[in-house]
Amino acid sequence: MTANHRSVDLKRAFDLVGGTALLVLLSPVLAATALLLSLAQEGPALRRRTVAGRHGRPFTMLTFRTRSPLAALPLLLHVVRGQMSLVGPCPLSPTHRECVGEARRRLSVRPGVTGPWQISDRSDLPWEERELLDLHYVDHHWLGMDLAVLARTLPAVRRRRLRRAPARPARLA
Repeated sequence: MTANHRSVDLKRAFDLVGGTALLVLLSPVLAATALLLSLAQEGPALRRRTVAGRHGRPFTMLTFRTRSPLAALPLLLHVVRGQMSLVGPCPLSPTHRECVGEARRRLSVRPGVTGPWQISDRSDLPWEERELLDLHYVDHHWLGMDLAVLARTLPAVRRRRLRRAPARPARLA
């Protein structure tokens, strides 16, 4: 077995254990979010979108129909099933320009729930910079990088939410 295969197997094992643990831990939040969305809006609580997986194999990605960070929770199901990774390139449509030609190398790894594009301090990266971050990840990823990205994801999401939050009115004395 080559070092690259061991690395892929270790990453998959990490995804399986981490994804399963997160699913179990967050299952009450998943259930409550699904219930609240079903009651609050007409139509299904889940949004379906076809994306390109590893080696370009398409799959239907599920997310909650909300603009909050909770939308990504169903992605943990795809991590456990082996369609996604906890950390990887941004999921793209199979017809996206980065899924063909030279940029197709991004499909050599599973798309991620989070990745370098998610933790960038710049909240609205131009697409070209996201593309470069994804390709750098594909070419240089290792478990230590994944752990660093995971450790920085929640603080990055919080910072982004705080920047978008409307200013509170001043309190009257």
